[in-house]
Amino acid sequence: MTDPAAYEDRVYGHTLAEMGEKVPELVVLDSDLQRATEANLFQEKFPERYFNVGVQEANMVGMAAGLALSGKKVFCGSFACFMSQRVLDQAAISVAYSRANVILAGIEAGLSSGRNGASHQAMLDLAVYRALPNMSVFVPADAVETRQVVEYLALEHDGPAYMRVQRKKVPVVLDKDYRFSFGHAGLLRQGRDLTIMASGIMVARALAAAENLAENGIHARVLNFSTYKPLDREAVLQAAEDTGAVVVAENHNVFGGLYGAVCEVLAAANPVPVNSVAVEDVFGEVGDEAYLAQKFGLTDTDIVFAAQDVLLRKRASR
Repeated sequence: MTDPAAYEDRVYGHTLAEMGEKVPELVVLDSDLQRATEANLFQEKFPERYFNVGVQEANMVGMAAGLALSGKKVFCGSFACFMSQRVLDQAAISVAYSRANVILAGIEAGLSSGRNGASHQAMLDLAVYRALPNMSVFVPADAVETRQVVEYLALEHDGPAYMRVQRKKVPVVLDKDYRFSFGHAGLLRQGRDLTIMASGIMVARALAAAENLAENGIHARVLNFSTYKPLDREAVLQAAEDTGAVVVAENHNVFGGLYGAVCEVLAAANPVPVNSVAVEDVFGEVGDEAYLAQKFGLTDTDIVFAAQDVLLRKRASR
């Protein structure tokens, strides 16, 4: 089996092509973005099971639902802004309501879209898909987990799902022994003072922030929430009980994503102090990822500041 680090910039497409060999009923639909979505790698191996429908994303999702309801396992993808806004009616009724076996892949979500600017920086995709009944939602942390999530979706998952997919290289933070588990948060670092809950590109920054905090005697637990829905409620509640303070870090609008999901759980059962590191309800702008992370407060330093603040609130509440 190929080492995912060997193609960490195109792990989604390579894994999808490998799954085509294992799952004969797997088909892939694309809306004329096969290089961006990496669907060209599947197309090269299985041209008879690949369909480029042109620049008509909503129709693509409707076709995907029809194929799925006819017995196929279907992956279809586009930029996350289109997969969460342009196709919402089809995703809701044709896929989610119908419980169609369709995997919707959103490419370059949040600030990862960088120089494409605000129109392509999907800040609300996770909020949209969290709100759809029957829909599972995934945000892999790196190439290792992306591979495992795609394998799980192709081989085991039944029903509708949305997953974020990175197009650019991201730091590999998970080792070869890591195993993705559907609906469970991954414990990446132990800690007793607070818990940092992160997803996607923010996992590497959460780990960097935890290292920084440790140098100052603050021990942060780090949890990787690669499954947004169903949320690992037990991990959230256990972290709140054990550490008494939480920071949630995500590449998404502060409304409706992981921060909202975590607060929903804690508000009902154990309302400890919580801080958010997210995009503060604004549209993005053109720029490279490093500039945008600093401009919109998504760096590891921002996580450190959020941790220090939530610890002050934790101490004040005692």
